[in-house]
Amino acid sequence: MIDPKSAAAGNLAADRIDLKLIADMVPRDTKVLDIGCGDGALLELLVNERGVDGRGLELGQSGVNNCVARGLSVVQGNADADLSYYPDNGFDTVILSQTLQATQRPHDVLREMARIGNRLIVSIPNFGHWRVRLDLLAKGRMPVTGALKASWYETANIHLCTLKDFADLCDVLSLSVERCITLSRGHATAYAGRPTRRANLLADQGVFVLRRL
Repeated sequence: MIDPKSAAAGNLAADRIDLKLIADMVPRDTKVLDIGCGDGALLELLVNERGVDGRGLELGQSGVNNCVARGLSVVQGNADADLSYYPDNGFDTVILSQTLQATQRPHDVLREMARIGNRLIVSIPNFGHWRVRLDLLAKGRMPVTGALKASWYETANIHLCTLKDFADLCDVLSLSVERCITLSRGHATAYAGRPTRRANLLADQGVFVLRRL
């Protein structure tokens, strides 16, 4: 499986256009926590281009080592277990990029993020994409797509959802969808609020900006 943060900052891979979109959503000179920060590509982009006070949490030791080599402030930890150590409202923005689907308890992770940060940015692959639906219907097999690259037995993804599923979870957690950007073959479409049914069908992935109600 491709590391979702494997692209180098300033030379992001075409299939990680969401990293640049996320960076553009983060206000300058603010305090940011990047959960599941991988090799630090996004965090480095935020520090260098947005002037943020950036911190990272990464599960893999190799990712932590790469982040430290970049001069980034990153600690090793698990999103499912270690967010409780962060203080209430300790960050202006908390980011979870292409990581929620790999967590054991997505509901609890989002709730902890909302406690830690005033504003959340979450990107997810869309299991409601038409290609996924077609493959399941026509072939009866778990699909492999541009956003879901690994076979079912190799993937770290354990809680796949659609854009609508995620928006519904935000309602359960009293999180307002302030903005959503959907991606389809590298093309971005912005929505003020929740994505539409059409977006849930056509988008490969979604980037959500959330706030507590």
